[in-house]
Amino acid sequence: MADTTFPDPARSAHVVLGGECLRLNPADGSIASRVPALRAAEARRIANQAAMAFPAWSETRGADRAAILRRAVDLLDARAGSFRRLMREEIGATVPWAEFNLAQGRAQLLCAADLATSPLLGESEVGGHLLRRAAAGVCLGIAPWNAPLALGIRAIAMALACGNSVILKASELCAGTHLEIGRLLRDAGLPEGVLSVVTHAPEHAREVVEALISHTVVRRVNFTGSTRVGREVAQMAAGALKRCLLGLSGKAALIVLEDADLDAAAEAAAWGAFVNQGQVCMSTDRIILAEAIADDFLARFLSHARRMTPESGAMGPVISAASVRRLSDLIQEARARGVELLCGGTASGVLMEATVLDGADPSMRVWHEELFGPLVVVCRAESDEDAVSLANDCAFGLSAAIWSRDLPRAKALAARIDAGMCHINQPTVLDDAALPVGGVKNSGYGRFGTTAALEEFTEVHWTSIGPHSCDSRTTVV
Repeated sequence: MADTTFPDPARSAHVVLGGECLRLNPADGSIASRVPALRAAEARRIANQAAMAFPAWSETRGADRAAILRRAVDLLDARAGSFRRLMREEIGATVPWAEFNLAQGRAQLLCAADLATSPLLGESEVGGHLLRRAAAGVCLGIAPWNAPLALGIRAIAMALACGNSVILKASELCAGTHLEIGRLLRDAGLPEGVLSVVTHAPEHAREVVEALISHTVVRRVNFTGSTRVGREVAQMAAGALKRCLLGLSGKAALIVLEDADLDAAAEAAAWGAFVNQGQVCMSTDRIILAEAIADDFLARFLSHARRMTPESGAMGPVISAASVRRLSDLIQEARARGVELLCGGTASGVLMEATVLDGADPSMRVWHEELFGPLVVVCRAESDEDAVSLANDCAFGLSAAIWSRDLPRAKALAARIDAGMCHINQPTVLDDAALPVGGVKNSGYGRFGTTAALEEFTEVHWTSIGPHSCDSRTTVV
């Protein structure tokens, strides 16, 4: 599953010894976690176990499924310190990012518990016919490394709530955290085989994923990660006629209009651009400013950016030295074309400064490629029409934000932004487990979220009840 656009940090950050894969801390090279290095045969065996566990779990009362998910919330609170440590050691998570993950993981479990008892699950009668919404079967969730707890739990929670058995294919970069999610649910009372976590060495990723997607018992696939790898997953799923939910790369634009609260907008832009070192699919990659307030906004924004340092605790390591090199190349290329460096731009090992470039335009790589690092580009818009055109001028469409005190104006612009999510007077990095989260264009298809999960993780069965006449209205030939 190699990604040719983004360097693969996993291959230089692991050691495989005696059937175990050792994840190395990106900051100091110490051992962060040890996990089993499974291969395709073990993955297929785990899928068979999930299939055997499915019938009993799918018939378990929704209230009982909900009780297990709520017990998992209590255990998550009790084990928060352990999860913080693992996220710090495996991916360099800062305290704010670890807390974000804990809050989102908790919310995912609570919303899943509510879904488990929803009247939308089960049987209803429509015009003398029975419609039954039931669990799909074995679901495969493939989770990324950058939000280990939040996105690991998102990959499994709603599917479990609907009565599916689930396989979580862990990321090589945070497999220890993903294994702990499995232990959390098991200790909360989840029956054996209902949730399994598959870990592997980086070089066996494709082998394991292909074995799981192609297995006849797997009915659903959800993947969160890069667009490049997402295409490969989608092709595998299409070949096996498996429904696939994809949450892929982003290139979020944050628009600041002339009537915006500039202090609040600057703070939100700094959070969106630099939280988790910018390694979030919803990160603010582009800031589009109304000409009239551009200088005033930038003074406020740069004040925030310059304070976001490793010493302040706001910034941690970028995931790998290869990622730092890629970002440095983008910065150098943009500067060679006349873009101004307003702050940052240098790195010491995997610690990179918050970097702001001014004057980028849609002809540049830095404008079109997902940055996935502590780097943001700024440009100016001559009008609302120009701002929307600039925001939409990229291949991705995951998240966006508009800052304005004029809500009717902001709402009208939001309706024209080509993205799955647009936030008014809020950061681009925003999640809500109860709402449909997903993108358009090269940012994927399908939606995570409570009600959206019903479509993604269940099947609707129609039972007709006779007698009915066989005529042209009811018979298809």
